[in-house]
Amino acid sequence: MQSGYMEHALIEARLAAEAGEVPVGCVIVHETKVIARAHNRTLRDRDPTGHAELLAIRAASASLGSERLPACDLYVTLEPCAMCAAAISFARIRRLYFAASDPKMGAVEHGPRFFSQPTCHHAPEVYSGIAEADAARLLKGFFAARR
Repeated sequence: MQSGYMEHALIEARLAAEAGEVPVGCVIVHETKVIARAHNRTLRDRDPTGHAELLAIRAASASLGSERLPACDLYVTLEPCAMCAAAISFARIRRLYFAASDPKMGAVEHGPRFFSQPTCHHAPEVYSGIAEADAARLLKGFFAARR
């Protein structure tokens, strides 16, 4: 089931790549239904906070009419950065599934390890490596084409 949801996130990541954005995609699931989907839109929106996770959290919150999403699971193709990890915590996301690790900017298993900090109010269950090869291939291909 989890890899099926990650495939939806990968579709979003491909849409981002087609638009010239860093290929990161995200979906949020509530009671087995995808209620929000998004991909990076920092360039299109001229917004440094236009990360897939933030856009999906905003859409899920609007869909459910709540700033808290404790019955929701978030699937994203790249390890969240510190900004996105904080948003996941504030939204009280139940479970985080991510595909590729990000040793440079990731904040879950790398860098600040946001959810392990004593100042973190809520830490979701975290599952990594789901469809990792597909997500990594998409990211590497995207950046190779720009060099």
